[in-house]
Amino acid sequence: MLTSRRTLLASCLALCLIPQAYADDANPDNHNQPLERILVQGAQSKLDIESEQALTPGGVSIVDSEDFYQRNVANLADMLRFVPGLWVASGSTGDSSFFSSRGSNLDATSYDGNGIKLLQDGLPITAADGNNHNRSVDPLSTRYAVVARGANALTYGASTLGGAIDFISPTAHDLEPLQLVINGGSHGLWQGRLSAAKVSGNLDGVVTLESRKWDGFRGHQQQNRQSLYANGGWQASDNLATRLYLTYIDNDQELPGALSRAEFDQDPYQGQAGAELGHYQYNVRSWRVASKTQWDISPVSSLSVGLSHEQQALYHPIVYNPFFSLLIDTDQHNSGLSLRYNHQWHAHDVLMGLNYGQTSVKGGNYRHDKGRRTELMTRVDNDADSLEAFVVDRWQFAPNWKLIYGVQGVLTSREVRNLNVDTGALYHPDADYQSVNPRLGLIYQWHDNIEVFTNLSRLYEPPTNYELEDDASPDDSALKAMQGEVIEIGSRGSNNLGQSGLWHWELALYYARLQDEILSVDDPDAPGTSLATNVDNTIHAGLEAMLAASLALGKGAHRLEPKLSLTLNEFSFDKDSHYGNNTLPSAPGYVLRGEVIYRHDNGWFIGPTFDKVDARYADFNNSYEVDGYSLLGLRGGYSGKSWEIFAELRNLTDRAYVSLVSVRNQASADAAILQAGEPRSFYAGFRMGF
Repeated sequence: MLTSRRTLLASCLALCLIPQAYADDANPDNHNQPLERILVQGAQSKLDIESEQALTPGGVSIVDSEDFYQRNVANLADMLRFVPGLWVASGSTGDSSFFSSRGSNLDATSYDGNGIKLLQDGLPITAADGNNHNRSVDPLSTRYAVVARGANALTYGASTLGGAIDFISPTAHDLEPLQLVINGGSHGLWQGRLSAAKVSGNLDGVVTLESRKWDGFRGHQQQNRQSLYANGGWQASDNLATRLYLTYIDNDQELPGALSRAEFDQDPYQGQAGAELGHYQYNVRSWRVASKTQWDISPVSSLSVGLSHEQQALYHPIVYNPFFSLLIDTDQHNSGLSLRYNHQWHAHDVLMGLNYGQTSVKGGNYRHDKGRRTELMTRVDNDADSLEAFVVDRWQFAPNWKLIYGVQGVLTSREVRNLNVDTGALYHPDADYQSVNPRLGLIYQWHDNIEVFTNLSRLYEPPTNYELEDDASPDDSALKAMQGEVIEIGSRGSNNLGQSGLWHWELALYYARLQDEILSVDDPDAPGTSLATNVDNTIHAGLEAMLAASLALGKGAHRLEPKLSLTLNEFSFDKDSHYGNNTLPSAPGYVLRGEVIYRHDNGWFIGPTFDKVDARYADFNNSYEVDGYSLLGLRGGYSGKSWEIFAELRNLTDRAYVSLVSVRNQASADAAILQAGEPRSFYAGFRMGF
């Protein structure tokens, strides 16, 4: 299997270098023309998003939320289903998903969820140390999502192996004055949302109230969530706009725990005995306020300034056994500043940016009695700050050719203060991390709607405070930052099929060599927990491809819309002293997802969906293999002028499969590390505007 994937990756690399027949059709007049910018009350327009994608010499995907109301979208796994290069899996909680981008976070501890920077409207919601451990984004409160994988997140200031995802909020300009969304179905799911939007002169605003209840398809998996999302914009002048954002989330979630293989074979949907007895929970209260102001200084220059502040309270009983119990009760404060200045000068389009973030986490780790907090074990007082600055020039140096070159500077600090209340011992790793990360890329415009690109970039990711807390080192010495280089080539574009058909694609092939990747190993003194450590050398390589089309049938009243997303992964140790060239665990060798939807002009649509996922390992020794699986589904509905309905069937064959794994050094046959994916399920919903 390993050899065949490497051969396929090499073949795709060769194909990406073959010239195209229609290169002569490219428009030489496109260069030297500044991009048109549309200012809509501080919001980022679709034109801005697509323009930035076209100026990036690497894998960037745009997700449009209009599709979310024609299928059941409850979490990031549903939202990012067709984005290549990501491995996103749900199964443990209603909101949260484990996700890995280009092999980030492959130890699959699923706690801090590091490796990819999350932003909302261009402002970070990931903490300053890089963790996402108690933050999830509601897909239905997103208008667009921009997924910039790996080093392609330079313009977001991201210093992470997996890149960045920017979730862009809908404004009153995107919604009808009143909108009601209700969906529900199997496993006790019920979710309702009511939005009110108003545009009045140079002011606009939208408020959304949401409630969600879910029993779950496993034992001890119930969820209750109430949320409020709001934003308002003020067009102060033709060239100046500002927007204020407000979010409040109150989420209570039971955790079902992981099962051994024998338990999974007996009943994959039972809750783990320890999770039920210990009443494992993941309860988060959070509120966030942010603002973003954009000033179009001239037709060729603009400045945006963003500020954000978020507070989170986490109550998290997570380990309960005869040897050890752990309940995390902490408050986290995140503050951020974002600056962007863009200037177009002749054939140069220069973007400069700065992100500053500060995070503090205070509270403690407690023992607990079946979810009830008891004795304080460790007093937690952690801080982190991060400064990321970058400059990039997109230079149209010749007709059809752009040279993209730039550099990112990272200066960040981590300080962990964990006081053992029994012994008085202070665990105090304290470290600063700094790096200069250059990037060089090239884009060739083969046709008006077709680009070919390549880039060579440096990767850099410091550890999170949670990794420093769980450092395998016996003293206060800190982990090293991950670093490496990546080369990437690919293409994206669209083209007509006949007189009334269209197809579009994304293709990227990358190869990265990393040093000091941070992975989690077993803690022999606390079964069920893990410790972070640096490993010497690893390789992260892969192919990311997405193909979609809209094909006219007959005279055009009928259309067929196929969509296919393929990810090939080649993640491995590189001549490691202990693990040799073993495959890294958690991520499958390949993931293939697709659908074929028939649409009629009167609004009806229906079609099958499918998933094909390869096997994967659950340990570094490659001694424990988790089977791959295939899933079939069906979805359909009707889209009217101001309303639409959908129905969706998932896992029609009721296949029992593993969605999530917990990684071990060498997993024993009876290790409790498996969590089931969703069984056969039915969902339906509607959206109505007034």
